[in-house]
Amino acid sequence: MKFDSSIGVPGTERKKYMETLHQMQAHVQEEKKEIRDGIDQSQWRCGSGESKHLQPQALYGYALLPNTRGHEMEDFHRAEFREIDDGNEIGLFGIFDSHRGPQVGCEVQRRLFDNILHEGGVWFDPAGATRDGYLLTDRQVLHGLHKDVELAGCTAVTAMLFEHGGRLLVANVGDSRAVMCKNGEAVQLSVDHDPGRPVERAQVEMRGGVVVTLPGDVPRVDGQLALARAFGDKSLKSHMTAKPDMEDLVVDLSCQFLILASNGLWRVISNKEAVDLVKDIMDPAEAAKTLVRQARERLIDDDISCIVIRFTEV
Repeated sequence: MKFDSSIGVPGTERKKYMETLHQMQAHVQEEKKEIRDGIDQSQWRCGSGESKHLQPQALYGYALLPNTRGHEMEDFHRAEFREIDDGNEIGLFGIFDSHRGPQVGCEVQRRLFDNILHEGGVWFDPAGATRDGYLLTDRQVLHGLHKDVELAGCTAVTAMLFEHGGRLLVANVGDSRAVMCKNGEAVQLSVDHDPGRPVERAQVEMRGGVVVTLPGDVPRVDGQLALARAFGDKSLKSHMTAKPDMEDLVVDLSCQFLILASNGLWRVISNKEAVDLVKDIMDPAEAAKTLVRQARERLIDDDISCIVIRFTEV
């Protein structure tokens, strides 16, 4: 927050104004320090890794921090390089943000990438395999949900790096987001599935649902969920879908790094700010942790999850 100290007030009034301003700034800094000091190091889930065969080489780091509300962590992630089909290496990255309990996110984390890779044709039609893998995972989740968690669901944003690291496929359902730093600028590769967006509203209404916006609230499908697409959510599924939006692009020298994160981060940090905060941090694990810490210092009480994948020529 920036304060304008140039307000034209005379004498003692200006002095009082400046004293109040300094007190407010000191309070904000003290509050941030209390938050930093209050983060138990054992709460962090952090890690890193790198490709063995991809060129450009890809390095990744991740950081997850649980909510401060006192309930169970509902965010999950996947970050790995896997050798398939006689040594071909593929990078698999995903953030899965559950709501109304962790059950759906846990299942999607466990099943999604295996379903995509087992669909067949991932090398020839990765977008088709990804779409089919998302929809299959949703059917499996819906079939396996216990009655007491039929209101549970999750969002997902995934990235697959293949063709020797030269091709990237990003897919998402919900409001978890992927942002690329390309030529130093932030480029959003995912789509926020907000029920208030005309295209999402039309999809809900075409399925027989309604989008309701109560005074002081955000648009919600059938007045309940502030997402137009998600895994699970069995009670709303006839009016929603788990079909992902996708972005397929070539990874070249203009691509510096990719950020995947849950909405616990994007609610308080813009795409541009996220890129600017970490563009000079070469260690992707430290970059991910920096973004998560920044979100917590801005008083986000939700789970916060982030993966940073940095592309380097070797």
